[in-house]
Amino acid sequence: MPIAVGQPAPDFTLKDQHQNEIKLSDYRGKKNVVLVFYPLDWSPVCTNEHACFVNDLKEFEQLDAQVLGISVDSVWSHKAFAEKMNIRYPLLADFHPRGAVASRYGLYLEDKGITGRAVVIVGKDGQVAWVKQYEIPQLPDIKEVAQALTRIR
Repeated sequence: MPIAVGQPAPDFTLKDQHQNEIKLSDYRGKKNVVLVFYPLDWSPVCTNEHACFVNDLKEFEQLDAQVLGISVDSVWSHKAFAEKMNIRYPLLADFHPRGAVASRYGLYLEDKGITGRAVVIVGKDGQVAWVKQYEIPQLPDIKEVAQALTRIR
């Protein structure tokens, strides 16, 4: 069961594709955060999903939001994937212990060893403002995510 709207977003610190530590609470009071939980780098749907976020990143920046991708892949996989896809936002490695952050959000698929596909918007107040979970082969509607973000600004 994914985390519910209105709950405090569990804080975390994870490394991005550049080995920088990214802490969710560092955005509190500054920006809304769009957490993009996805199964794996390089898979076809995930590749398309990130291509959509890359293409619409300016819209999210104009909405004063920070996009953070999260999967169980390693920092090194994220680095290669980000370079190939021209991804400028952080891709966070929920690698060890595997899926620990996704588990805290109710989004780790333990039987598969991967993160489920979901988008969680964390408001500037640190509360979960919007959540949508998707089937693994389903591509999230980026426009729907942006519309949800405009409602919580």
